[in-house]
This record gives sequence, C-alpha cells and structure tokens, in this order.
Amino acid sequence: MVPLAATLAGALLLGAIVLALRPRGGGEGMLLLAERMEALSDRLDAAVAAQNERLGRALAENADRTQDSARRIHERLAVIDAARRNIEALGGQVTTLAAILGNKQARGAFGEVQLRDMLADRLPAEGWAWQHTLENGTRCDALIRLPFPPGPIAVDSKFPLEGWQALRRAPDDAARAAAERRLAADIRKHVEDVARKYICPGETAEGALIFLPSEALHADLHALFGTLVAEAARRGVYLVSPGTLWAVLGAMRALMRDVRLKAEAQQLRREVARLAEETERLDRRVANLKRHFAEMQVDVQQIEITAQRITAAGARIEAVEMDPAPPARAAE
Repeated sequence: MVPLAATLAGALLLGAIVLALRPRGGGEGMLLLAERMEALSDRLDAAVAAQNERLGRALAENADRTQDSARRIHERLAVIDAARRNIEALGGQVTTLAAILGNKQARGAFGEVQLRDMLADRLPAEGWAWQHTLENGTRCDALIRLPFPPGPIAVDSKFPLEGWQALRRAPDDAARAAAERRLAADIRKHVEDVARKYICPGETAEGALIFLPSEALHADLHALFGTLVAEAARRGVYLVSPGTLWAVLGAMRALMRDVRLKAEAQQLRREVARLAEETERLDRRVANLKRHFAEMQVDVQQIEITAQRITAAGARIEAVEMDPAPPARAAE
C-alpha cells in the first residue's frame, strides 16, 4: 500500500508542477488540475480500501492459524504435563520398590504378598493353605494341597537376595568372584534348610518349591549356578520364578480339577448304585403287591361264591311250605 500511495502522491506533485510552469491563462488549468487530483484521490481511496480489505483478510487468516497453533500447543502441553505426572508417580513407585527391596523384612513381605496373590488367583480356596504348620513344627509360607501322589507341596518365599545384589553391584572381577562365592553358599544352605524342613515323608510330596520374586534372579541362578540348581532338583527342591510358578499352578489346578471330577464321578456311581438297589427293592415290593392283589382277588371270588350260596339258601328257605297246625278237639 505504501508504494502505491507514494506513486499517486508523486503523480499529483508532478501534475501540480506542470500546471505551475504553464503560463497563467485562466481557470482551465486549475480546473483540469482539480479534476485530475480528484480522480487520483478516488483511485488512491479505492486502492487503500482494497489494500485494507486484503490486509484484514490476511490478518484474520493469520489470527485463525495462530489460534489453531495455540490450541494444538496447549493440547500437547497438556499431554506433556500428564506424562510428567506419570513419570513422577512412576519415580515414586520405583523409589518405594527400591526401599522395599533394600529392607530384608519388607522384601520378604513383598515376596509373600506376591506369592499369596498368585495362589489366590490360580487355585481354589480349598486347594492351598497359608502359613501352614507341618507335623515337625515347621511353618511353611504356603502348602498346596495336592492329592497323593504326589501329595501336598510346601512353598518357601524367603530366598536371601543379599549375595545376588552384591553380585549385580560388583565393581570389578575380584568383588564379583567374592559375590559369586557368597551367593553359591547362600543357595546351598537355603536348599538344605528347605529340604530338611519342608519335605516330610508321608505328609508332603517328595519335593518343595522355593519362590523367587524376580525373573532376573531366576535367570542369573540358572545361568551362573546351573550345577547348584540341578543339585537342588535332585534333592527335590525346585526354584521357580513368578512366570514358571504361574505355569506350575496352572498344571496343579488342572490336576485338582481332574481329582475333583473323579471324586464326583465316584460319588455319582455310588448314587447310581443306590438308585439301582432302590429300583430292585421297588420291583420286589411291586411283585409282592401283585401277589397280594391276586390273592385278594381269589378271596373276593370265594366271598362272592359264599354270598351267592347264602342267597340261594335264603331263597330255598323262603320257598319251603310248612304243614298247617292240626285242629283243636272239641270240648267234651
């Protein structure tokens, strides 16, 4: 708009200069100058109006785009703020979990809670017991009530994690070797304790489970101490992680279901046998009733025959004519 105005102003100025340089001869020059100035003014007004209209449309479009961009930025800021809150909450949970795993008693309670939740989710209420005391006086964390064979299986959830944590934090090879020796000793001792306390011939199965609350711990033990894990299995002690215990509990639940179905089938067979006995008894009683009914029919027939004979005898008695009495003698 500014170049157009400058052009029109220059044209007006040029026209005024030309008219001023002409000889002064009358009002025709002034009139012509006024007409041209008026025409140029109209053109300038029209150009300014058109330019203002275009500028207004451009400003409106820019304002709409700015508002749309601001709205999208606000939405993205809201998403970022929600993500920030989630990250802060997750950080707090991680801190809490680290505090739990750093405390031995809290870590044991965490493993017990995890084990109990899995048992309650996968097995029926009558299929397991919590904090069960065995006949030798030992209290196991859980007892899975499987039928013989194999029998009830005791579960322990208090595996020592200090050696494993030291192994994960070992700064050099020497510290790592010392941590591996400590962890191997912890594994061997814990397996011996579980085998001695939780495997009771005649009361439990010939094996017990050690629940490891971490998949990473389970993987490290099998990768670094495979010999000890195999030795524990030979003694009937099996190390299970949450994933493997989940699968084992699924198999145990299927076994419990099969046992329950067999028990229900046996109960059904007993009920069918009782029903057959009752059916035979009913047949005998119906046969007796038929015999009594037949005898009753014979008795009724005999009664009818006797009644007919009595009726006939009565008729004969009525038909008998008695002789008339002799006349009395006349008085002499």
